Amino acid sequence: MTASGATWHNWARTEKVRPKRVERPTSAEAVQRAVVAAGKAGMRIKAVGAGHSFTGIAVATGVQLDLHDLSGVIAVDEAAGRVTLAAGTRLHQLPALLAPYGLALANMGDIDRQSVSGATSTGTHGTGGAFGGLATQIVALTLVTGDGTLLHISETDNAELLPAARLGLGALGIIVDVTVQCVPAFLLHAVEIAEPLDEIIDTFLERSAAVDHFEFYWFPHTQTALTKTNIRLSTDAARAPLPRFGRWVDDELLANGLYRVTCGLGTAIPPLVPGFSRMAEKLSGRRDFTDLSPRVFVTNRTVKFREMEYAIPLAAVPDALREVRALIEKRGWTISFPIEVRSAAADDLWLSTASGRATGYIAVHRYYRENPTEYFTAVEAIMRGHGGRPHWGKMHYQDAESLRTVYPHFDEFARVRDRLDPQRRFTNPYLERVLGR
Repeated sequence: MTASGATWHNWARTEKVRPKRVERPTSAEAVQRAVVAAGKAGMRIKAVGAGHSFTGIAVATGVQLDLHDLSGVIAVDEAAGRVTLAAGTRLHQLPALLAPYGLALANMGDIDRQSVSGATSTGTHGTGGAFGGLATQIVALTLVTGDGTLLHISETDNAELLPAARLGLGALGIIVDVTVQCVPAFLLHAVEIAEPLDEIIDTFLERSAAVDHFEFYWFPHTQTALTKTNIRLSTDAARAPLPRFGRWVDDELLANGLYRVTCGLGTAIPPLVPGFSRMAEKLSGRRDFTDLSPRVFVTNRTVKFREMEYAIPLAAVPDALREVRALIEKRGWTISFPIEVRSAAADDLWLSTASGRATGYIAVHRYYRENPTEYFTAVEAIMRGHGGRPHWGKMHYQDAESLRTVYPHFDEFARVRDRLDPQRRFTNPYLERVLGR
């Protein structure tokens, strides 16, 4: 299906574009035809999933491929626990799609609105010192290259391309399907509790190594942080989910509804922010529950924000976080959104933020009606001082020249890009900035 382009916005309203043409393919062959037609017309072409990236990574000035209709399960290898999914499948659809086979993703982030192809292409990740991001769970994929060729990449077909293609930023082609290595469905025992911030910082490395999944959220202007500790259990264990009404009060009424009001008031009257944060600190209670993994990993978020997240060597997290806290105090900023701290295992993907090193993540946010530039650039300077790598789907201010210094395989990725898209059919201004022309 082809349509004239209307103005497209991403979720956070940080990017917008009016593509010359919008196409909604329903098959891999339709994607091939669209790429070939764009090439003949001398137009660039980009796929878009859920538009949940904060950067312009999916901005399409020429042809925009809306992959919404390229969705669902294509094949299942039950013995191997591998599931092939169409590229536009949303992460929030996976629990229902995988349940009949008793399978689940090995790890997830706390947002599940993204498409599976967009999530792997930008390096979406969760937390857990022994676990990688979504791209590390991809064992095969099929993409349409710059000349319209349908290229399958797996452990046995074009295997040399896997380290580049599993996290390819959309720069190597249009992904039409991915094969995910799943695990047997499992439960998570979750404990969420407010603890003294200094104690959490001091023990972060030990706690990240001691439990399956550990993360915490610190609201600036407070002395405590909300810790989240998740332990993996088999589905034979007893479930003890949160009561439906209690979960609605915590996650919808307070975390979304009331928080939206406080962010709005804080934007209009910034001196109110520290008081709101200290009030939230006092309201934080203990939650202890056990449920299926997606219901624990994922949190519904409806308050719009802007985000920057940096990956740094795991051991550097405590010092970097102390520097960010000191920075906020020194500048006298009023920050209404929390700082999120997570971890991940090292992997071997060329453009992964965890490539070659155990990694800690520090994410900073601002309400979408606030200008994040001063805060984000100052925090970025701290992170770069620790060898930081920015999340590809979140706001940052680096370019190809600086990124080459923190990615040992940067030039190898560039050579694969030259091979698969020599005419730069899949580029856009963001990719030109971070990868070069």
